[in-house]
Amino acid sequence: MSGGGKELGKVEVRLKWDPSPLGEAPRHLDIIAATYSSDDPYGRPVYVVHYDSRSPDGTINMSRHSQTGMGFGFVEVMVLEPDRLAPEYQRVVVGVAIHQNSGPRTFGDISNAGVVVVQGYRQLIADDFQEVADATAATVVEFTRDSAGTWKPHEMIRGFDSDPVLFTAEMGSPRQ
Repeated sequence: MSGGGKELGKVEVRLKWDPSPLGEAPRHLDIIAATYSSDDPYGRPVYVVHYDSRSPDGTINMSRHSQTGMGFGFVEVMVLEPDRLAPEYQRVVVGVAIHQNSGPRTFGDISNAGVVVVQGYRQLIADDFQEVADATAATVVEFTRDSAGTWKPHEMIRGFDSDPVLFTAEMGSPRQ
């Protein structure tokens, strides 16, 4: 999906999942964003934003974080303001990773998982991770800046078999 020609302002990535069944270790998912330079849009990220950080300029940050899911709808939210990013950035990739502290978990193990990308009241992307049920991490959306400087979102559901740390290094790799 593309942004449809409107300037992309403030965008939210919202994540939900149900808590673990009684007696099981908590299931912890995280939204992660990686920002790439115009010089190397598919190389190493210039910086990564997750629950414990924010972008140096404040254009990407977590406004809500959960370590258990809680089952009350969208419990984790990342706010992005691509239109405020410095000109040296051309690409931002946002994904979700499952912490693997209590043994291997995939999206197929997580009940009622879902992610939406919204701009105001307009839903840009929605996914339930069924397409990547065997993955431990997945990209969700890619924001790219065109030659006119306009940012556009593109759905980018790709599964990965890695922990959150490794995922940050590989999530922006070229599409296969």
